[in-house]
Amino acid sequence: MHNIPVFIDETQSEEQQNQLKRVAEHWQFSVQNTLPAGLALTLEDGKLAVKDFSEAKQQGVFVDFLSGSSVYRQQHGGGKKEPIAKAVGVKGQEVPVVLDATPGLGRDAFVLASLGCRVVMMERSPVVAALLADGLHRLAEQAPELEEKFRLIHANSIEGMNTLDEQIDVVYLDPMFPHRKKSALVKKEMRVFQQLLGSDDDADSLLAPARELAGKRVVVKRPAYAEPLADVPPAMAITSKKHRFDVYISTH
Repeated sequence: MHNIPVFIDETQSEEQQNQLKRVAEHWQFSVQNTLPAGLALTLEDGKLAVKDFSEAKQQGVFVDFLSGSSVYRQQHGGGKKEPIAKAVGVKGQEVPVVLDATPGLGRDAFVLASLGCRVVMMERSPVVAALLADGLHRLAEQAPELEEKFRLIHANSIEGMNTLDEQIDVVYLDPMFPHRKKSALVKKEMRVFQQLLGSDDDADSLLAPARELAGKRVVVKRPAYAEPLADVPPAMAITSKKHRFDVYISTH
């Protein structure tokens, strides 16, 4: 896992340059004024994005909680009947407090917040945390009632779960996994994430602290063909077309 520079270009407006300077200062990223050879943070259509400048035509990777696909899923995704809703235990008026310990670009966290859950996102990469913070800032302007359901913590989840000062009902884990079939979008995102974060070698180490923290259950999202996390069999599994949600019930 490594940090990347913030690319500030003189062709950008003063407002854009100042926004990027604030990002660099807050997250302690270096600033680069010459065209980067590889990954760097920049602005695309007002969104903070990680862009691979070695592939000039490739769009950057960013967090967009109100993207067309996210909103469509929010409106037409099946609500409390969705597999993810069943897995975390959303039913009736019961909406758990969820720690998403592997939030990535926040898509599943957004679905959970849309279902009414309060969601704590814990992200160890400062670059990904910066993308999430930018996404939340834009969400606050457009849908403040949704943004209020989120809390973002920049920390390594393996250690951070041991010191969290909040009562958590459900810990949600979706570690990176080498998927067999990927859409072009997922391929691009996975390539950037793997360049940025390296392989998720310590994913198995997430399960024990998650089970210690969760008041009700731990949910692990896996590709349908994958082995259980850390080879620990779940109490039950809820399946969708492509994924399996392994559920570990808390006993404490």
